[in-house]
Amino acid sequence: MSETDLLSVYDDEVRGSFAHRLPPGWTGEQDGPLTRALTQRSGFAILTGSASQLDEAELAALVDRTVAFFAAHERWFEWKTFDHDPAALRPLLLEAGAVPEEPEAIVMGASAAIAREPALPPGYTLREVSARADLDAIAAMEGEVWGEDWGWLADDLESRLGAVDPVRVFVVEHAGRVVSAAWLAPLSGTSVAGLWGGSTLAGHRGRGVYRALVAERARLAVRLGYDYLQVDASPDSRPILERLGLHTVGGTTPFVIGRS
Repeated sequence: MSETDLLSVYDDEVRGSFAHRLPPGWTGEQDGPLTRALTQRSGFAILTGSASQLDEAELAALVDRTVAFFAAHERWFEWKTFDHDPAALRPLLLEAGAVPEEPEAIVMGASAAIAREPALPPGYTLREVSARADLDAIAAMEGEVWGEDWGWLADDLESRLGAVDPVRVFVVEHAGRVVSAAWLAPLSGTSVAGLWGGSTLAGHRGRGVYRALVAERARLAVRLGYDYLQVDASPDSRPILERLGLHTVGGTTPFVIGRS
């Protein structure tokens, strides 16, 4: 399948179905092609339908309504933009006071193409987890990686584990400590599963830990019947994923408004 075809799968199935598979605890509303959602901590907005029919004035009005919506709920929010969104969108968000964060690549490919037995160096183990103690250990590891409090992640993963289509969470451990974690997110009603997470403590990078987590989740996706995998990939993970056989099909940049 070509990169253009894969991007069409992403738009039709991943973006197009988002409003119907909100995470537990999220509440959403539709405004034309836009889905707005209140989360437990903030807010989220994403074009889930084509905005090509909107002229610039209509798009500006949509931005204004969205900013007003989250302000009325006293929430900061993220607007997830894509490189193939209307060209006027990002300038309008900047005018509204949005701050762009680091862009990521949309990486996709066939699950079967990268499903393989995970290989880890001696002393490392990989296992699937669901116990609260393991989720707390993941949150602590993420906090160390990013240098901030990620305690909320344990609650988030616990709620997603209890969803109709639960995430499947994996850790890699060394000397009894979680050094990396990632999860597979089956996207209900689609042929796509998301590869989420994947952070690794600095001292354990470059040893194949992330590749092993990708391989194990790809094997699970095949068993669950998901034909494609999708990742919002950082500059660090993108080349690894491409070497494994996935393809960069586009880009995404979060724009944040109202976060102090």
